[in-house]
Amino acid sequence: MAIGDAARERVQELLSYQFRDPAHLHQALTHPSFRQDHPDDAESNQRMEFLGDAVLQLVLTERLFALYPGEREGVLSKRRSALSRGDYLVSLARQIGVDAGLRLGASEESTGGRDKASVLEDAFEAVVAAVYLDGGYVAARDCLLRIYGDVAARVEAVEPDDNPKGRLQELVQPKHGNRALQYEVVKTEGADHARFYEVQVFLLGQLIGQGRGTSKKQAEESAARSALAGLESK
Repeated sequence: MAIGDAARERVQELLSYQFRDPAHLHQALTHPSFRQDHPDDAESNQRMEFLGDAVLQLVLTERLFALYPGEREGVLSKRRSALSRGDYLVSLARQIGVDAGLRLGASEESTGGRDKASVLEDAFEAVVAAVYLDGGYVAARDCLLRIYGDVAARVEAVEPDDNPKGRLQELVQPKHGNRALQYEVVKTEGADHARFYEVQVFLLGQLIGQGRGTSKKQAEESAARSALAGLESK
């Protein structure tokens, strides 16, 4: 199935980017199976996905580095991985109309290739490469950040367990207000270099969770997770 002008224009519209050389987008949306049926046609997107992945990783790395100046490398890597994993890219591919714009061979089309996660993930990365080749890094970066939107909100959505105190606050605030929760250190033990804290969390004076950790912050988060497990099970 050849890509129609309407489908290609729709992808450009959803990208908010107009290609100077439409051949870049044309190639990005060409699955290798299409060339099996049309060997004289343009090159497929197989190589472009390699480039697009590298551009995507750099854009996300820069954005996360700027958003979380005090965060550790491991945490930043975890967040980047969550925002670039396969199922996430599939949803972004559908968001910008890649599924409708794909050029597939007859066999791939007949077996549902337009909805295959691997096909959509590769095509999304290829589209990123197409913007990069057409307009340079800044164009690709700006395009990706428009697609992702509020990156901090996306991070929060994919790692809710990393902010248990925030989740607990959001759960109780509508009914009990902003100051209903209180965290209290009830025990401290161990030498200075190996100290453990035990924290209890109270809702309007009632104990709802407790936890331990090597820092007050870690113990409070553990207590919040304990409280969430109890409240969300009711």
